[in-house]
Amino acid sequence: MKTVIKGYKYRIYPTDEQKELINKTFGCSRFVHNYFLAMKIELYKTEQKSLSYSKCSSLLTELKKEKEWLKEVDKFALQNSLKDLNTAYQNFFREHKKGNTNQGFPKFKSKKNNYKSYRTNFTNNNIEIDFEKGQIKLPKLKWIKCKTHRKFTGKILSVTISQVPSGKYYVSLNVECEHEELPKANNSIGLDLGISDLLITSNGQTFENNKLTYKYEKKLAKLQRQLSKKQKGSKNFNKQRIKIAKLHEKITNIRVDNLHKISSQIVKENQFIFSEDLNIKGMIKNPKLAKSIQDVSWYELIRQLQYKSKWNNRVYHKVDRFYASSQICNNCNYKNEKIKNLSIRKWTCPECGTYHNRDINASINILNQGLKDLELAV
Repeated sequence: MKTVIKGYKYRIYPTDEQKELINKTFGCSRFVHNYFLAMKIELYKTEQKSLSYSKCSSLLTELKKEKEWLKEVDKFALQNSLKDLNTAYQNFFREHKKGNTNQGFPKFKSKKNNYKSYRTNFTNNNIEIDFEKGQIKLPKLKWIKCKTHRKFTGKILSVTISQVPSGKYYVSLNVECEHEELPKANNSIGLDLGISDLLITSNGQTFENNKLTYKYEKKLAKLQRQLSKKQKGSKNFNKQRIKIAKLHEKITNIRVDNLHKISSQIVKENQFIFSEDLNIKGMIKNPKLAKSIQDVSWYELIRQLQYKSKWNNRVYHKVDRFYASSQICNNCNYKNEKIKNLSIRKWTCPECGTYHNRDINASINILNQGLKDLELAV
């Protein structure tokens, strides 16, 4: 048994009074973020200085005396809003010094954003969950009806309350709990990430790409055309917006559920797992492939493989992205430059005569190179 931090997400059904307080907390957290971001920007412009988190926290205490309505909401939500702002601000300057231009500067939050959230902390049993009654107790909100479909035993560290674009409310709990590791496996596997097929393994197994964006794009386009004919800000406009949000939510849920099933199977069956270190951000810049790459969600699959491997004492390793896994014959190591052409799906090695399926050959090479990287016998 090992101690890990797991996330549990449940849908909640607040009363009208609780919704009002939740929405007020969203607004107050947003106000605190924008207020102190503006202050940080102004101070840096005029004096080339920065405000520390402790200084902002002291100023927040003074601000509450001036704006009494800030006292009506959960104090931890406001403190966490400050902490997140401070982290984002420091990250920008740290990465900027390293020459990383991809790290964006913190932005002002808009009330028009249809995704809203705030985070609160566990202290003095201010957060409790009752699995029998299907309820959760939250600071200031007291007991809320909750769909507790997954039980857990452990220490709650923090809770994020969120409202998604479809209008539904959720709580996400960070829980420190014991995890029973999977039995040790004797297998090793190489994974070739693809678009036509989501995943091709070195043992020849193929996981299908559901292509959900393409499956639902006609329905989505129809709903969006209907939205364009509604008066912006009207009740009918909002109803139509929610229909679109629910469809996007459905697509995401199907995709993530499928990826969880695949990653769990791979981690359960294999001790050593190897994949390519893909430059996903760079690949998305290709306009012909961007939509397909975003739909296949490689990043989410890799993320799941990483943390599930860590939980279960597995080894997950990425092979160098410049390793020509598709071009090398896994039998004799002959490198065929012609295979750079992505339209060639099958080929015969001119050196040893071995017939290759492009993707299976690549996954075998990834496995062999991964074992070599870790100095294990091939």
